[in-house]
Amino acid sequence: MRQLIGKVAIDDTFYPGVDYYSDGAIEEELLDIVTAHPEEEYSKVIGERKDWAILYHLSHVRWNIVEWLPITKDQTVLEVGAGCGAITGVLSDKSKKVTCIDLSKMRSTINATRNKNRDNIEILLGNFQDVEESLTETYDWITLIGVFEYGQGYIDSETPYVDFLKRMRRHLSPEGKIVIAIENRLGLKYFAGCAEDHTGNYFEGIEGYPNPVHVRTFSRPELEKICDEAGFSKREFYYPYPDYKLPMAIYSDDYLPKVGELRDNRRNFDRERYLLFDESKAYDSIIKDGLFPIFSNSYLIVIQ
Repeated sequence: MRQLIGKVAIDDTFYPGVDYYSDGAIEEELLDIVTAHPEEEYSKVIGERKDWAILYHLSHVRWNIVEWLPITKDQTVLEVGAGCGAITGVLSDKSKKVTCIDLSKMRSTINATRNKNRDNIEILLGNFQDVEESLTETYDWITLIGVFEYGQGYIDSETPYVDFLKRMRRHLSPEGKIVIAIENRLGLKYFAGCAEDHTGNYFEGIEGYPNPVHVRTFSRPELEKICDEAGFSKREFYYPYPDYKLPMAIYSDDYLPKVGELRDNRRNFDRERYLLFDESKAYDSIIKDGLFPIFSNSYLIVIQ
C-alpha cells in the first residue's frame, strides 16, 4: 500500500509490521521537531536541545558528505538505509528522483515529514533483501552512507560484504556509481582513545574484532580487497575529516591534508573517550610519512 506524507510517497508492501531497529524515545522527539519546524530552523533547535541524536539526524553538516558529488537533475539515486533522512533532502535537490529503502516505519515517517514539500522522493519500507529483489529500474547513483558496515545483517552468505556490492551492481545504470561512507577500523581516533563507533568498546576494531559482532568496519586494504572480489576495479578514495558523520573537509589522494591542518579532533558528542595522546601532533607525523590514507578516521569511496 502507498501513502503520501505531503508529496513524499511511502510504499509499505514489504514492511514486516514492526520496527526491528530503533533509537527509542528520541525518534518520537525527532518526529515532533520535523513536524513543528521547517528545515531552516533545525540549527536553532539543535542549539537549544543539545542532544547528540538530534545533532546527528538533523544537522545540515551531514549534507557535506554528498553535496559535492556531480549528481545532476537528469540522474536518479537509490539511497539504501535512508533512516531519518539526514541526506535525503540534498540528494533530492541534486537529482531527478530519489528512491529510499529503509526498514523502520518511524524513521521513514520522519524522513517523509521533513521532506514533505519535495516531490521527487519515494520511500520503500521493508527488509533490504525483500525490497531490493522487487526493484525494476536502474540508478545512476547508489548511496550506502553508514550502511555498508551492517552488510552481514542485510545479506545472508559466507561473504556478505562482497555479495552486498554484487547485489548493488544489478541496480546500477551502465555508467552508474556506488558511494560508500564508512569508518576506518584503523582510524587514528581509535588509537587515541575513542571507543569503536558501533560496539562502544575500546580498541575492538584495531584488534580485528576478536569477539563476534553484528557490524564491522574495515581498513583501506580490506575495502580494496572487497571491491576487487566484487568486480569493482574503478574506485576513488576520499577522506572526510574529522569523519563522515559531520565532515568539515573532504580530502582526496590528489589533495591530502598538510602538516598543521588537522586540528579539530575532539568531536565525540555521543560518548566519553580517553585522551591518550595529542592527535594533532600524531596526524602531523603521519602526514609527513605519507600515511594519512591508512589512518584517516573515515572513508568515502566511489566505485563503479
